[in-house]
Amino acid sequence: MSAPPPPTSGFSAFALAPFPRIQPGDDLVGAMTEVLSRTGTPLLDGDIVVVASKVVSISEKRYVALADVTPSPEAVDLSARTGKPAAVVQLILDHSTEHFLATERGPIIARHTLGHQLTSAGIDRDGADGVWLLPVDPDASARTLRNGLVSHTEADIAVVIADSDGRADRRGATCVSIGAAGVAPLRLSEHGGKKQEETLADMIAAAAGIILGQRGRGAPVVIMRGIGYTASDEGVSAMLHHAPVR
Repeated sequence: MSAPPPPTSGFSAFALAPFPRIQPGDDLVGAMTEVLSRTGTPLLDGDIVVVASKVVSISEKRYVALADVTPSPEAVDLSARTGKPAAVVQLILDHSTEHFLATERGPIIARHTLGHQLTSAGIDRDGADGVWLLPVDPDASARTLRNGLVSHTEADIAVVIADSDGRADRRGATCVSIGAAGVAPLRLSEHGGKKQEETLADMIAAAAGIILGQRGRGAPVVIMRGIGYTASDEGVSAMLHHAPVR
């Protein structure tokens, strides 16, 4: 474990907006720095930039056309049970190591090959014809974004990539971290002689999720300011029970 981070007694969070619509192959760092410049928003040392995974996937061209997917018998069966298109189910199976249904009708909770347990293996529908897959290596994506922002702004900042996710025991969606750079994903709290590891990167993603919103909210980047953390590039993968399957 890294050294305990400085305490956090309060923080602020705001969307980097208005943000342009990202297209496949776009320079995401360039888009962020353009908005920072246009809105007169400086990045300060210690800021955490939280980025929605979908815009990272779009910039990295992680699109799959459903017409190119051939569903297996297992996918067809799961499709009939859940109402989810068979091609989407096949992609969930292709990108996970195991899965289960939260209820008889779903959702499908899958352990992604990256090691994350996510609803639908983190696959994001893009209309009726396609989907967006998660970044190939979210921690590496976070490092690339962090390095680019540091180069442009000279501010010592961190980046967390957040993904929408459901839980098997309840309805609705929240946000979890799938990638991080510059911030240790775990922190160790101590009170009354008891110690507890906390998933700080997930707490950051969830707090940003109040602003990021769901399904086209249009605010894919949030700046968090005032959060105490320990600098680290070990990434979210360091706190997963299951290592990525390459």
